Order: sequence, then structure tokens, then C-alpha cells
Amino acid sequence: MKRIFLSVIVVWSMQIVNAQRITYNHDNAKMNQVTVQETGAGTLTPDLYYSTLHKRYKKTANAENKMKYRTAVGISAYNQIDDSEKLDSALVKRAEIEALNMADRQVDLAWLAEGKKIESKMSDLERNINRIMSVGGSNAQTQLWRESYNKFVTAITTTKQAYMPNSHRKKEYLQIYADITQANATLIKFLVQLNTRSATAKLLAASCNKPDSRGQIASAAMNRWRGAGWSAIRK
Repeated sequence: MKRIFLSVIVVWSMQIVNAQRITYNHDNAKMNQVTVQETGAGTLTPDLYYSTLHKRYKKTANAENKMKYRTAVGISAYNQIDDSEKLDSALVKRAEIEALNMADRQVDLAWLAEGKKIESKMSDLERNINRIMSVGGSNAQTQLWRESYNKFVTAITTTKQAYMPNSHRKKEYLQIYADITQANATLIKFLVQLNTRSATAKLLAASCNKPDSRGQIASAAMNRWRGAGWSAIRK
């Protein structure tokens, strides 16, 4: 086993030495070609090979090297520094503005200003809806106004959850307040009509409950007629 192991090590070492010798084998012609292509310095070798087979390339190889393209790219990139700085500054300012916009949209300052009066009007509307049955309204009429109340609740909730600036949110709250006020005024007129109709119905019902005295009146008239007849006979 030791002999086998030593044999493997010797073969492996010889392969490493051979690989190193091949890796570092210098080729002068290839180096000159790469140097001319990259920097334009040096000459192409062997001269006879390039003069015979690549004569046109030999004439322009030094001038058409990669260095001038690298220089042009470097100058172009250098000129882009100012543009990149301007772009970076613009993006930073835009990010600051967007951060302020996000803060403005996440904190509902408009509700702090308009919320109390909207809630007050909603309470008035709900209280008036509960009066519909007591003044002679029907269950269907109450349900209809209840749906109108729920519509305003949905509008308020949606505006609270919406991603919008406080200036726009305030306009929405003010419009909702105006709509609730108008609906409440319409409901009050409706309640007055129901109350008036109920009172009129009561008066009509009271006037129709008078006692029927026609029989007594006829009997009294008959007695007066008879009394008048007997008086005439006696005379």
C-alpha cells in the first residue's frame, strides 16, 4: 500500500511540474499581437507572415487598437458624472417629496377637523329615522331611510381608508357633510308631512264619531206635531 501511495504521489508531482511548464511557456509572437491590439505599441511578428498574409491588417493594426476606444469610453463616462449627480439629486428630492406625501396620506388630519360635525349630523339623521314609525310612517319607509344612512357610513369609511392627500380628503368630508345635511332636511320635511297627515286623520276620525240623534229629533218633532193637533181639536 505504501509503494502504491508513493507511486501516485510521484506521478501527481510530475503532472504538476509538466502543467506549470506548459502554463508558463512564453510565445513572443502572440504577446506582440496582443500588445498591438490592446495599446498600439510594438510590432507584429513574424514580419514575413503578416507582410505576406495580413498586409492590410499590419498597416492599420497599431492605429486601430483598443486604447483609443477605452479613452473615448472614459471621456464619455466622465462627462456623465454631472448628469448622474443631477439625476441623483433629483431622485433624492423626489424621494423626500414622496416621503412627505406618504406621511400626508397616512395621517388623517382632515377627520380631526371635520369628524365631529359629521358625526353630529349622522346622529341627527339616525334620530329622525327612528321617528318615522312614531309619526305614522311605514316599516318600508324606515328601511329606505336606513339604507340611505348606511350609504353615508360607507362613504365615510371609504374616505378614511383611501390613499389620498388631506386636502383632497377634506373636500370629500365636506361634500359628505353637505349631503347628510340635505338628506336630514328632506327627512324632516317628510316627518312633518307624516305628522300633519296623522293629525288630520285623527281630526277626521273624531268628527265622524258624533252620536246619531236623528231618531230622537224625529220623535221630538212627532210629539210636537201631535201636541199641536190636539190643541187645534180642543179649540
